[in-house]
Amino acid sequence: MSSRLARPAFAAVRRTAPRAATRSYAAPAAQSQDTKPPVALFGLDGTYANALYVAAVKTNNLDSAAKAVSSLSSVLKADPKLSTILAAPTLSDSDKSQIVAELEKHTGGADKSGTVKNLLAALAENNRLGLLEGVTDKFTTLIGAARGELELTITSATKLEPKLLQRLETAVAKSEYSQGKKLKTVTKVNPEILGGLVLEVGERTIDLSVQSKIHKLNKLLTDSV
Repeated sequence: MSSRLARPAFAAVRRTAPRAATRSYAAPAAQSQDTKPPVALFGLDGTYANALYVAAVKTNNLDSAAKAVSSLSSVLKADPKLSTILAAPTLSDSDKSQIVAELEKHTGGADKSGTVKNLLAALAENNRLGLLEGVTDKFTTLIGAARGELELTITSATKLEPKLLQRLETAVAKSEYSQGKKLKTVTKVNPEILGGLVLEVGERTIDLSVQSKIHKLNKLLTDSV
């Protein structure tokens, strides 16, 4: 993969310290307030998400980048096998070039500035395409925070009925957890929790699952023996 595809905004991601990397591709001090990501992210995928956010803000293309990333995220979630392919350690430079070209087709034509294209090229060049789904998820978190939204993730053992989902959203919106922000709801189905719900509001987790109750009961029984 040609190094020219990895633009300066993403070049510093190669470094090992995420905070140092973020500073290295941020705007000058006078603009740092505008380009600084609205929430702290961690992990290498968070570092790439931060880089994309900074690059999009500096080029005044945040909305278009958000649309492009949303399209990519939908593709990745629709085909779980794709993430496995992206993470394959045996991908050649030719394979990665073809994958990036194919992924670019799924940005919905929103990436006119090429910001997301640069991200894909940097991931490919650094053998990090397997991080793409995590990057898109964390970039979506940044976009929500920038728009004053608060993500509410509801995990259930089976798909929730619309009326129950609406009641949960209303209850959380009225609670102290919402902080008065507009909720953006994401629902997930995980049969392993056995029943009940797991609510994640921002950085807070409320585990009301049957699985959690069983774990607590087992611990209680073990400790009492």
